[in-house]
Amino acid sequence: MGRGRSKAKHTKVARDLKYSNQEMDLENLAKELHGELPAKKSDANDDPYADDKYNPRN
Repeated sequence: MGRGRSKAKHTKVARDLKYSNQEMDLENLAKELHGELPAKKSDANDDPYADDKYNPRN
């Protein structure tokens, strides 16, 4: 029960992806799949809350 709406949404998304005319960079995709792109370096500054001005209560 309740599967119909979910399936309809998935079908709509799949159809949109299949028939959309999006430009794809196939060379970049192939490099990524074969592991030829350099891995992103994890940086400690990626925290979006690092600049938070939180003052804990005493």
